[in-house]
Amino acid sequence: MTSRPATLPSLTVLHWHVHGSWSTAFVQGRHRYLLPTLPERGPWGGGRPAAWTWPDAAEECSPADLAARADEIDAVVLQRPEEIDLVERWTGRRPGVDLPAVWLEHNTPRGDAPATRHPVAERDDIPVVHVTHFNALMWDCGRAPVRVVEHGVLDPGHRYTGELDRAAVVVNEPVRRNRVTGTDLLAGFADTIGLDVFGIGTERLPEAVDHPDVRVVGDLPQHRMHAELASRRVYLHPIRWTSLGLALIESMMLGLPVVGLATAEAAVSVPSDAGVVATDLSVLHDALRTYRADPDLARAHGTRAREIATRRFAVSRFLDDWDDVLAETVADRSCTSARSGFDAALPL
Repeated sequence: MTSRPATLPSLTVLHWHVHGSWSTAFVQGRHRYLLPTLPERGPWGGGRPAAWTWPDAAEECSPADLAARADEIDAVVLQRPEEIDLVERWTGRRPGVDLPAVWLEHNTPRGDAPATRHPVAERDDIPVVHVTHFNALMWDCGRAPVRVVEHGVLDPGHRYTGELDRAAVVVNEPVRRNRVTGTDLLAGFADTIGLDVFGIGTERLPEAVDHPDVRVVGDLPQHRMHAELASRRVYLHPIRWTSLGLALIESMMLGLPVVGLATAEAAVSVPSDAGVVATDLSVLHDALRTYRADPDLARAHGTRAREIATRRFAVSRFLDDWDDVLAETVADRSCTSARSGFDAALPL
């Protein structure tokens, strides 16, 4: 990647609010962020999140607003295939052709993962930015340029008390996603330590897990969830297949030690002095017993987890990396447009 200019100009960036925690970090930057907004909200026009405080630079824009301001847009950050057509329909500009574009890939590939082709694998004009090195390794991105910008997470502070000798689990839609989220493992873990489960759709968890020591806390506002997580002894990450859960990173920043499956990026994100990751369930059960019995060890490992997470996932580093991506993308598209205009002027 090229070096970032000494002074990066402020850009106008179009992107959908798809992933709340990621977008919250992204809009902390120096740019203007246009968020498509529809009267019914929904997936294609959610605008700003009602429950979170975002800077004024993150502006809601109706399709009519986007059409009127189309020439102001310097780049678009795509996250779903449908957005390519929506951008052209609402702005009259084509991502990757006459509007600089990058594709932000949040997810691990589905299905036959090593062979899964990315939606823009046949294009060389829209780079794919992955949130983990594991994702970049697993997706077949074909001709698309590939970059990695790891997560940036707003520091919730070192708030760990660990006063409750229970494990916190954060998982969204555990019934629908089931084995993906390790829902089938929860009852077994609850035999070792009580589990308090947070997240979207957890009210349905009793349909899939019948255990007296699996308690559903539910989908709490972020500030309340942070306080609740910090009072638990350990963070349990049972998810088999995900990029790298932001709740895992937030828990480390809060000062919790981690016990989790050594799958995807989690396998290389929790050193042995910050927690235990393994694929042998007996090792994970032993770790939960150890932290439950030894609060001082849990606190020490949680302190180390915080040191690692605040350094690796700092928002300042994340925004610098994204400034690099945006500057390079805009510059590359400007150069391409200039070359295309020059070529068009050449005599046949």
